[in-house]
Amino acid sequence: MSLHNLTHEELQTILNHLDHAIYNHQQWYNSLIRSFVCRIQPDDNDTDTDPHTKCRFGQWYYNHAPDKLVNHPGYIAIGEAHQYMHQQTALLLNKLKSGETIHPLEFDNFANSLEKLRLEIFTLKNELETLLYIHDPLTMAISRVNMLTMLREQHAFSLRNSSPCCIAMLDIDNFKNVNDEHGHTAGDKVLAAISQCIKKHLRPYDKLFRYGGEEFLICMPQTNLEEGLKIINRIRLEVFKQRTDIGNNKHAQVTISIGLTFLNPELPVEQSIDQADKAMYAAKMSGRNNCQVWTPTIEVPSSN
Repeated sequence: MSLHNLTHEELQTILNHLDHAIYNHQQWYNSLIRSFVCRIQPDDNDTDTDPHTKCRFGQWYYNHAPDKLVNHPGYIAIGEAHQYMHQQTALLLNKLKSGETIHPLEFDNFANSLEKLRLEIFTLKNELETLLYIHDPLTMAISRVNMLTMLREQHAFSLRNSSPCCIAMLDIDNFKNVNDEHGHTAGDKVLAAISQCIKKHLRPYDKLFRYGGEEFLICMPQTNLEEGLKIINRIRLEVFKQRTDIGNNKHAQVTISIGLTFLNPELPVEQSIDQADKAMYAAKMSGRNNCQVWTPTIEVPSSN
């Protein structure tokens, strides 16, 4: 499962678990160093069979880690580094117990394996924290604060590599009616559900931003307008089929209107966003629950 599909609460829970596991690992390391320096009997678990499963970090990793984390490449890399580090640890401890001299190269191998494990742990922690803090807590779409920076990076990439990219502005039709009829809590549930539905049907490298209120913006790299239209219309149909549980045995069904345009590398990013916005309003004027592609002749509402 992609970490991008986790809710704000799930990300926070995983981070809390990981922080506790990191604390336990540090306590294990402190005890290990005490054994080396004071030349006292180490914990038998560290020289037993499969010691990586018996330390407190290993017990969390193999028995208590959240299910939604276990298939993540970063999590798998931690397990491999942790097992190898314990193999190097056992080698040193067995020599310590038998009174043999530990060769500097053997200690260096242990120290390098320890640093490798720490790097893997904090790489995953950083990824989780980044996801937590750049995303809107309700919808887990990327917040508008980070939108322009990311779009400008994609804009520069498209310019350098002549790679097409589409952006789409979408708005939930008649969303005010949901809030008025069922309350803002129901509206929040609809927003969160629609965001999850959209992300479920995007590709791993696409990005979903919460533009504001009930508006979202989608960035689709390496995608021309024809491909982008297929993706957007598939999302539109999936949203239309979805019925969101809003409590009290009630469900809400909504539609979305979408404006699609090319992220033109020769124009400022803000101008492409404006084009997508105008196309989205044209979709609403065309009866809602449809997608319009921006053209210079597209009709938009009067500003008066």
